[in-house]
Amino acid sequence: QVQLVESGGGLVQAGGSLRLSCAASGRTFSNYVMGWFRQTPGKEREFVAALRWSGGTTEYADSVKGRFFISRDNAKKTVSLQMNSLKPEDTGVYYCAARSRTYIATQVYDYDYWGQGTQVTVSS
Repeated sequence: QVQLVESGGGLVQAGGSLRLSCAASGRTFSNYVMGWFRQTPGKEREFVAALRWSGGTTEYADSVKGRFFISRDNAKKTVSLQMNSLKPEDTGVYYCAARSRTYIATQVYDYDYWGQGTQVTVSS
């Protein structure tokens, strides 16, 4: 059974940085794509970033390109999201997700497994 557990959320001032981590267990993830999504009240969950576990290909939403960076640690089976130059509009609950396909996708329905989410709040 796949389990994804996020950590690292919190409160930060605009311009600051946070690093989110997602601990993945229950599978060998070499053929998976790992993604980060976020959601604010009243809005749909939106794509932030994704990474092919094998090969490390990445993709980012336009709103975070150049500020956010997704990476993986094979030994620890973790996926991280380094978030720099944070803005108030980056506030939301951030979810880690896993997709049991080898090509990157950006829609919520493309992902098979989800973590419980971690809150990120950016104050102005």
